[in-house]
Amino acid sequence: MKILYGVQGTGNGHITRARAMAAEMHAAGVEVDFVFSGRPPEDYFDMAVFGDYRTFQGLSFVARDGKLDLYATCRSANFYKLYRDICSLDTRGYDLVMADFEPIVAWAAKRQGVTCVGFGHQYAFKYDIPRYKKNAIAQFIMSNFAPATTQLGAHWHHFGHPILPPLIHAQPLTNIADPEQVLVYLPFENSEAVLEWLEGVPNYRFKLHCKDIEPGVYGNVEVFPFGRDLFQKNLSECESVLCNAGFELNSEALQLGRRILAKPLKGQIEQHSNAIALEMLGVAKTSDVLSSDIIQDWLETSRVVQISYPNVARAVVAWLQSGNDVSVEDLCESLWKQTPNVRGIDFTLALDKSASRLPTNIKNVTA
Repeated sequence: MKILYGVQGTGNGHITRARAMAAEMHAAGVEVDFVFSGRPPEDYFDMAVFGDYRTFQGLSFVARDGKLDLYATCRSANFYKLYRDICSLDTRGYDLVMADFEPIVAWAAKRQGVTCVGFGHQYAFKYDIPRYKKNAIAQFIMSNFAPATTQLGAHWHHFGHPILPPLIHAQPLTNIADPEQVLVYLPFENSEAVLEWLEGVPNYRFKLHCKDIEPGVYGNVEVFPFGRDLFQKNLSECESVLCNAGFELNSEALQLGRRILAKPLKGQIEQHSNAIALEMLGVAKTSDVLSSDIIQDWLETSRVVQISYPNVARAVVAWLQSGNDVSVEDLCESLWKQTPNVRGIDFTLALDKSASRLPTNIKNVTA
């Protein structure tokens, strides 16, 4: 089986998910050609698992000081090059085309009449799930950014729809997490401001991953560069995680059993929607702003939550190899039956498209 797999490169969540899929595909004997877009080629790191991958400019967003910069985002977009790349990419000749919210592969497949499987968190938003509803234009863009004929969405709960559990690529734990250590990953914030907030919480030790402060020790804060192996090591050692409201890191933190404080990137509706879901499910704390006092209060009052998610990557690869002989609904339901209850939320609840058995506050949520 030969697959063309497009991966959105903005942030690291999509790439993390693709790592898990690459490992399972390799184990299953699947041949994969990876395509990445959304960041400069030199900004990718630890990419050996993807073999001879290709990169395109694609589309991405620009963020400054924790806020989406719409003007800079539009100015950096090159729609003519995007169109040329879509026209030049041949998606034919593969047994299957997949896109993890990657627009060039997705639109090339659509243009050439090739079936495309959309796989990732964003595809869960085709259903009536908790979401931020104050920006109709952003919702339209997200719905049409990377179209797919078959969509496999993932979320922390199915909310009564055929949605997969999160796909986790966490390394096995080798030690017990230290309750006084905190992993910090806030790539869209001003790192100097983050450092100042952390220094104002002297009773804890923070491990901050960023690219614009020289690595080293700054009081109670140790700064690290980006790097997958080092990041996973620090994640295994810290009992708490302070991060943006992206999907993948929060999923890994839940899988490992970490105390979470998530700050959504202002103006990014996916992250605002994620924050709503995290609070609703009672698995993390969220805040639209950060300060030393907010961080201190979170560390002293919030509990640790752990959810043991099944091996979604392996199940999806097997499903793809079988020619989709099991319905998406049955695939999702079988995986949620392997996920235990969390704080009274029944993760084994049979899928119900109408979600009539779910509480009304879960069916329709606005911020």
